[in-house]
Amino acid sequence: MAITAAMVKDLRQTTGAGMMDCKKALSEVDGDMDAAIEFLRKKGMAGADKKAGRVAAEGVIAIAVSDDKKTGAIAEVNCETDFVAKGDEFKNFANEIAALALANKTTDIEAVMNLEMASGKTVDQTRREMIAKIGENMGVRRLELIETTGQIGQYQHGEKIGVVVSLEGGDDALARDVAMHVAAAKPSAVSPDDLDAEVVEKERAFQIDQAKTSGKPMEIIEKMIEGRMRKFVGEITLLGQSFVKDPDQTVEKLLKSNGATVSSFIRLEVGEGIVIEETNFADEVALAAKAVTG
Repeated sequence: MAITAAMVKDLRQTTGAGMMDCKKALSEVDGDMDAAIEFLRKKGMAGADKKAGRVAAEGVIAIAVSDDKKTGAIAEVNCETDFVAKGDEFKNFANEIAALALANKTTDIEAVMNLEMASGKTVDQTRREMIAKIGENMGVRRLELIETTGQIGQYQHGEKIGVVVSLEGGDDALARDVAMHVAAAKPSAVSPDDLDAEVVEKERAFQIDQAKTSGKPMEIIEKMIEGRMRKFVGEITLLGQSFVKDPDQTVEKLLKSNGATVSSFIRLEVGEGIVIEETNFADEVALAAKAVTG
């Protein structure tokens, strides 16, 4: 059967695949459109598996909050380039994943990958098809849930940083302000009681070693350390930090003046902790040239 330009165009509009891939698919199945779609789908799945090892350190943070503001879900969905991350298709994909996590109240990424999206396809099927069409590795890296008897505050700084806060008391504006503060100031915990004891002891040991170089008596050093540790704890805990919109007051004072408390928060930033191997472009070109010339 002769493969016409119109057939290639129709298949391309249906699948989003490249023109040459569409022409090849139609040729392989003798012009059968449904068979060509399946051919491209299978090819895309195989291509997605090949790209699975590539580092995906770009992406977006997506947030979904229930109508009653009692539950929130936050997700990090990754791709390889900022260009793809800024595309509506990728952002919509991430937003629907957060919504599914919220609806099912789950942080199990494997379970979410098997959930059905609005298209009728699973999250994983959709992810693989997007990889085949766009040509980048993609994945869901983190899913978190937060619940409250008060209200959930949320804030997104672009698509790269997202925060959800559990606030008791206060109002929507305060909830958003606190979430915005968390996005900007990156507190490690709500209060000193919530800090990792190992982090605190490591800092204390460091401060003692530094203070000993002064040659001062140990009783003086201990008083110095107390002051330094109060400052350290204040700088890394939400309640002790100066409020970003009014540095003259701490977040703790802000909350108290509004009869509110924060029980927990979650802050996600795209690419946190992902190690990207740096490569030398000149070396890569030299190696490629060597491979070609033998």
